[in-house]
Amino acid sequence: MAKSDYTRGSWGSDRLLQIGACKNENCVVLAPMAGVTDKPFRDLCKKLGAGFMITEMISSESSLWSTRKSRQRLDFGNTDLPSWIQIAGSDPMMLGQAARAIESLGGQMVDINMGCPAKKVCRKAAGSALLKHEPLVEEILRTVVNAVKIPVTLKMRTGWSRTARNGLSVARIAEDCGVAAITVHGRTKECGFSGEAEYETIAAIKASVSLPVIANGDIDSPEKARWVMEYTGADGVMIGRAAQGKPWLIGDVDHYLRTGRKREEPSFEEIGKHLLAHLSALHRFYGEISGVRIARKHVGWYLINILGSDDFRQQFNKIDLATEQIEIAGRYFDTKANKRNTFVEKDIAA
Repeated sequence: MAKSDYTRGSWGSDRLLQIGACKNENCVVLAPMAGVTDKPFRDLCKKLGAGFMITEMISSESSLWSTRKSRQRLDFGNTDLPSWIQIAGSDPMMLGQAARAIESLGGQMVDINMGCPAKKVCRKAAGSALLKHEPLVEEILRTVVNAVKIPVTLKMRTGWSRTARNGLSVARIAEDCGVAAITVHGRTKECGFSGEAEYETIAAIKASVSLPVIANGDIDSPEKARWVMEYTGADGVMIGRAAQGKPWLIGDVDHYLRTGRKREEPSFEEIGKHLLAHLSALHRFYGEISGVRIARKHVGWYLINILGSDDFRQQFNKIDLATEQIEIAGRYFDTKANKRNTFVEKDIAA
């Protein structure tokens, strides 16, 4: 569908996304993305206007949670937003035990992953591979819901394959089991992330269940978010890959949905400030060795839409010290900003 179609229709400012006792006028959710939505990224998104956010996926094998990686993923942080943690696995009892452990740690909501198409997850019959086995889906959901008092949510896809879009059936199972809300990605497990997301199945699911439905897939702008919500009737939208390198996007979408007005794109100087704050947070959270390594991919995402940034990125990726990363990034954005200001002054004078 043409991008111009996304701007059609009217919008109201009285939206409220409520999941159990957790509610927020901000109905835009930051998707759980392994290796992306860690605590530093979530903190920055929160500062820039995000509402609900879900942690990176963690294994339901709580015996593995003593590793440094798992401890970092279980760091909910101090925020006024609900702590929403995603777990993955295929064993109902193990998932129930993991949910109880999360509840005991202070988690306020737990999300079950039945949407990840990654081979290493699906090989273990977890993630979106579960959609092929509806009896197991029911057993998992009923076990986890009965294991905890906090809301249990489900992230799923429209089905197993293009010829077996059983998302509607799975959504009804989720409702019967007492799941508090579902997020539906507009692709099947078979699709992975290829092709365009389809929203017809999401609309059908929303029309058939009474629990909150969050639409996900290819939502990369405020206009697209509004169109998807109007088309599907969804109670909220979830944004994933489009937020990589753009932590302000979630807040931009929320502002547009509530007011009908777009916020100005961040200036080059503002992008530089966000990036530097992100780098510092990564270094503090992970330590210098891991923080420097993880920072490289985030900087790459920030620079995707900045012309002439290839040389800087290559230089940045060779740096092994946190202080040098901060220094070179600050110098790069200062230099580029000064050049841009000079061009603006010349244009005005002309």
